Amino acid sequence: MSSMFQEIVAFFFSTAGWILESSTLPTDYWKVSSDDGSVITTASFWSNLWKTCVTDSTGVSNCKEFISMLALDGYIIACRALMISAVILGFFGSIFALVGMKCTKIGGSDKNKARIACFAGVHFILSGLCSLSSCSIYAHRITSEFFDPMFISQKYELGAALFIGWGGSVLCILGGTMLCFSIAGSFTSSKREVNYIYRGAASHSRISSYPKGQAKSVNQRPTPDNSTSSRIQHFDKNVYV
Repeated sequence: MSSMFQEIVAFFFSTAGWILESSTLPTDYWKVSSDDGSVITTASFWSNLWKTCVTDSTGVSNCKEFISMLALDGYIIACRALMISAVILGFFGSIFALVGMKCTKIGGSDKNKARIACFAGVHFILSGLCSLSSCSIYAHRITSEFFDPMFISQKYELGAALFIGWGGSVLCILGGTMLCFSIAGSFTSSKREVNYIYRGAASHSRISSYPKGQAKSVNQRPTPDNSTSSRIQHFDKNVYV
């Protein structure tokens, strides 16, 4: 029962983390313009993996999409690939987790389901690592430009999408680790069942190994003596009557 509860909690954490990772990919605010050092701000700049935008003081936004992938910076291409890989790995991990959980009726025996659940945990861990790497690479580029005194262009700060991606990554890694540990609990319970069956068979073999005569002497009453001498001794007082 505890192993089943652990798998349910792990599936909840992993699925929640995968949903957060998937929502991070199209989110607008990966980085926002910094107002540090500026007195008058008439516009704010923000961008994500797919476009860069500017919003004026009236709230009107003008965006420019990244048309050519080959013209992009290398870190943006790497972040795109890692985030897409994270979403795909999390999708397959959720399917394998549904098959491998003990509360479902598919997947075969408990040992086979434990292996599938562990495989799903590996998928979730890889998904979390991919998302964590993507957000960290993007954040490293932002912070390196922000603290570079020789960088004179527009400086940016960390956007909300990065924090959502980090949170989803942590949940995926945590849930995947719990799914991987569930296989150990399954094998431990199966060993206990085998030991119990073995002990029961051993005790049964001990009972059946007694000799037949010895086994009968426990429950069998002593047979009465029907010899002639015993009859004479029993009726010696009434012989002359």
